[in-house]
Amino acid sequence: MTDDISPAPIVEITGVRELGHDLVVVPNRNVDLVPNIGVIGGSHSVLIVETGLGPRNAQKVLAFASEYANGRRLYLTTTHFHPEHAFGAQVFAGEATYLVNRAQADDLTRKGEGYLAMFRQLGESIAEELQDVRPVAADQTYDGSRELDLGGRTVRLRPTGQGHTKGDQVVEVPDAGVLFTGDLAETGQFAIFPWFPPYDTDVSGIRWISVMERLAAEAPQVVVPGHGDIGDAQLLADVRDYLRELRDETWMRRDSQMSEDTIAQEVRALMIDRHPQWRLPEWIERGVSCLCAEHTAHGSRPAG
Repeated sequence: MTDDISPAPIVEITGVRELGHDLVVVPNRNVDLVPNIGVIGGSHSVLIVETGLGPRNAQKVLAFASEYANGRRLYLTTTHFHPEHAFGAQVFAGEATYLVNRAQADDLTRKGEGYLAMFRQLGESIAEELQDVRPVAADQTYDGSRELDLGGRTVRLRPTGQGHTKGDQVVEVPDAGVLFTGDLAETGQFAIFPWFPPYDTDVSGIRWISVMERLAAEAPQVVVPGHGDIGDAQLLADVRDYLRELRDETWMRRDSQMSEDTIAQEVRALMIDRHPQWRLPEWIERGVSCLCAEHTAHGSRPAG
């Protein structure tokens, strides 16, 4: 087992931030493997966004959301299938209606057990939270997008297409100008590329850029990233620009026939120099590897 992360990946119901009427976020406090968790209310129903890592974290989320709902019907959705976002869903069975886009449901079916085994090897505190996990299917899946009526408020669940995963979806609260992005966007850290060949190669740097271009153009007032501090549309632009940088610097070197190891070393150093305050630079190399594979598949780098 590898070294444990510190602090442990525990959801704490502290510092809850109100983003608008009947709309709060439980912040992740910049703790690794703890997501930002949303609770969005309408007159008759409440939507919870993300579960936290494993049943114990999810129980905290459910207890908070149930008290917040005060008798209103509960729904649960997750932005993608990764363990800290979705592997507490079993706790909500019988308490909330769990709904996700079909591509995310397919991700969980194909890769859920593999990710559970992988994450259990990341450290003792992580394995402890995942000890009793049973990946569960959603109660409802949908194709295209889904508009969820909470009573006087409609929340849009919008799959984005392949990016960080094949099944990414964003959660939009139009009347409040709020967008939950999941791990398509993070604050103050390098983009997470879950590039684990041959087991998982579904992340796409090229398509991720396209997703971020679309989201940034929509200019939401408030952006809740998967991890890190809440921001605004500039956060989306920053992620878009970083992904473009990573692509262009990688593909320029790939065009010159550099080895992938050399590319990774040079691009890592360059990205850290350009973003010295960002966390988790270990994801740079995986991004380079992904983009090298996409360079080979596409044959050339884009203009501009």
